[in-house]
Amino acid sequence: MSDNSTDLNNDTLPATAVTQYNFPALVFGILLIVIITGGNVLVCLSVYLEKALKTTTNYFIVSLAFADLLLAVLVLPLFVYAEFQGGVWSLNMLMCDGLMTMDVMLCTASIFNLCAISVDRFIAVSIPLNYNRKHVDHRQLILLSATWLLALAVASPVIFGINNVPNRDPTECKLEDNNYVVYSSVCSFFIPCPIMVLLYFGVFRGLQRWEETRKAKLRSSIEACRKLQHAAVATALPPLAGTIPGPLPMPLPRIIERDLAQSRLDDTDDYMQQEIPYPRQYRENSVPTVTFNQQLQKKKRAKINSRERKAMRVLPVVVGCFLFCWTPFFVVHTTRAVCLTCDIPPGLMSTVTWLGYVNSALNPIIYTIFNTEFKKFFKKCFRSCC
Repeated sequence: MSDNSTDLNNDTLPATAVTQYNFPALVFGILLIVIITGGNVLVCLSVYLEKALKTTTNYFIVSLAFADLLLAVLVLPLFVYAEFQGGVWSLNMLMCDGLMTMDVMLCTASIFNLCAISVDRFIAVSIPLNYNRKHVDHRQLILLSATWLLALAVASPVIFGINNVPNRDPTECKLEDNNYVVYSSVCSFFIPCPIMVLLYFGVFRGLQRWEETRKAKLRSSIEACRKLQHAAVATALPPLAGTIPGPLPMPLPRIIERDLAQSRLDDTDDYMQQEIPYPRQYRENSVPTVTFNQQLQKKKRAKINSRERKAMRVLPVVVGCFLFCWTPFFVVHTTRAVCLTCDIPPGLMSTVTWLGYVNSALNPIIYTIFNTEFKKFFKKCFRSCC
């Protein structure tokens, strides 16, 4: 009798584990799949349909979107299914190995594409004369191909059976070889991550140097034009009657006026007053092209500074979201592989895995929300659908 009861308990335990369904994971998983699929399909369609978006950088973004799209189609449904069953794997081990292969490859490809975008932007800022913005050249093709080939190389050990270890638990789908977990984590994250951060730091510094150069050129152009105008007006024009004695300054050339109006300098007026001190009659005579209305000028500068701040926030957002989503995942998984005595709760493992997948939903938002052409295409799609 006791033997029969023991057998009955052994038969019912797995069924009991399977019936503990995780409905929040199912809802969140379906929502995440829809968001990742919809966002990345829109990115691919926008570049394919819009001529203005067919640029080199956007081809890298399409490669990233394709990796995230495959992740949502091939990996997330099976992962969500396992999470819905409380983390219990009820399918065969061959399908598990296929899932692990695609998971490692596509997550690695997504990270490598993020790194490739940082390389592309660093080249565009560092050597702009040698950078082809409209057509993909052989260097960019090599970079795009390398992201996928390297991702395949990182995942290939799973294809060749590294997961087939003795005494494997058929109710759990995971990477079984701890040495491979460390190897894949180093190749997929701990090497690309510092490279990506350093490259974006270089991009940030390059943009700062470019802005300083632009400021210097604009200031020198303004100063040279003012000096020429002062000399011409002083020698050719008599003082106007009914005003304070002294010639009125002529308007700046249109191209300099345009650059001045579009300049993001907060200190433009201060600089002009310090470097080119005008006589009192210059300042008191009202000439629209020289003495701008102060309130209008403040509004223009506020808009320009707002656009500049928004553009400069792109780089910290990119790096911040990448580190926020992927660092916990790789730290926890590497710790579990290295420290065999460490007690890591299954809930923590599940949470950091979900967090890594969330990055695939954030990528199309991060890389398109700051692009006017992308936003126009998205708005047009939503209007046509609604």
